Amino acid sequence: MHALGNGPVFAIYYSVLAAFGVLSNFVTIVILLQGKCGLSRCVSRYLLSMSVMDLLVIISAVIINRISGIYFPGTFLSITPVCSFTIALTFAARVSSVWLTVTFTFDRFVAISCQKLKTKYCTEKTATAVIGTVCVAACLTNIPWYFIHEPIYIINNVPWYCTLKDIRYTSPMWAAIDWFDRISTPCLPFVLILLLNVLTVRHILAASRARRRLIAQSNGEKQNDPEMQGRRKSIIFLFTISGSFTLLWMTYVVQFLYVRITNNYNFKSFNDPKFILQEAGNMLQLLSSCTNTFIYAAIQRKFREELKKALKYPFRIFHKI
Repeated sequence: MHALGNGPVFAIYYSVLAAFGVLSNFVTIVILLQGKCGLSRCVSRYLLSMSVMDLLVIISAVIINRISGIYFPGTFLSITPVCSFTIALTFAARVSSVWLTVTFTFDRFVAISCQKLKTKYCTEKTATAVIGTVCVAACLTNIPWYFIHEPIYIINNVPWYCTLKDIRYTSPMWAAIDWFDRISTPCLPFVLILLLNVLTVRHILAASRARRRLIAQSNGEKQNDPEMQGRRKSIIFLFTISGSFTLLWMTYVVQFLYVRITNNYNFKSFNDPKFILQEAGNMLQLLSSCTNTFIYAAIQRKFREELKKALKYPFRIFHKI
């Protein structure tokens, strides 16, 4: 946090990210809660949970951990136990957000490719159970991050700020925890999302070819097929969400692999390429918590209409006043 405070670029970036992230995710949550987007309850539940977790990431990682350190150092949030808790909360929210993206991708794979399983799995009840399991597991697996920090200063018996203990880099147990964290978020999700998307697209393309042949034999001419258009939109929607996730997390993964392969954790200054790569990964990874609103608006017509109404609402109130 001290490093961030020395750079006006970080101060401006995280301030804009916080304002935009809170607004976009809050508006998305309100729109999805109204249930006017023409989505099934199962899909709405997944998208709603993803937006809630993205909002929690923005609040914990950007507002509490970064902006408070940049603009309001030395406040209650800088006390070591509070600081450790918000860092652990950030990890838990981040893991929940990533794995909810995976479970949503799997749900769409089942809905499109597994018709027999679809009626049992793609339900609001199952979605709620899956979301709850993911969030509880994310909280439990990230408890250790609370205990890995120690204070930088102790003033009047009050511990201030958080710095990593040396054991973080020397203990085999913490090395295993670190590898588990990076593999489970986001390396394994990368693989699972890619695999599920490939299987989904292969099924859609095979079904589309068969349907085109059937329509051609029945009608003798090419016609617009609503089902084909629906499948095409499903591919675009699925690929846009997972593709955005993959691209924005890629730098974070590269930075982790570089550090682990070279076994070099320290940087000489804030101009060190290792520090720049690390912060670029963090900035892009946090940006991924703000992109879903654009994706929904670009692809879902009804969501776009509700978003326009939400954006016009303050102006209508102002006009009435």
